[in-house]
Amino acid sequence: MLQRIREAGPGLLVPLAWLFVALAERGIVASRSMFIAHLVMAAFITFFLLTGWSEMKSGALAGWRAVMVVGLGLTLAGIGGFLLGSTPLLATSLVGWMVLPVAGLVYTGRLCSAAAWLYVGSAAVATVGAVVYVGGMVGGSAAAVLVGIVLVGIGQTIGIVDAVLRF
Repeated sequence: MLQRIREAGPGLLVPLAWLFVALAERGIVASRSMFIAHLVMAAFITFFLLTGWSEMKSGALAGWRAVMVVGLGLTLAGIGGFLLGSTPLLATSLVGWMVLPVAGLVYTGRLCSAAAWLYVGSAAVATVGAVVYVGGMVGGSAAAVLVGIVLVGIGQTIGIVDAVLRF
């Protein structure tokens, strides 16, 4: 069962995380709930790293292990942001998680020639989403912010679901 959770979990957790972010942006999910989500995310990342470290030493999984290590730091920055009331830490966590998996998707695409187009394409969608999100934040456009979050979620979900099914 532990192996099934490690293998299939990301395919469910990634889209749920971005749905949660979109709902928070719309004011449907409270800040306290987002703080709790960060704690849960840190626990899941730690779980995946501790239980799968040795299995993620080569191939595409090595790239994703690096993404999770850095991502744990980003998640902890978000937790710090909530605890300290620090907008820069919260922004670092959110934008970091928008951009960091792009590296994992591109890396996976380089190693998986059969689906390189899918991974590079999903990375491109997520990158466009991150740019739209930041542009919306800078320009004060709530619609662009939400569209950016949705694009990031779609791009990352496409890549992770394929990886769960393919590997």
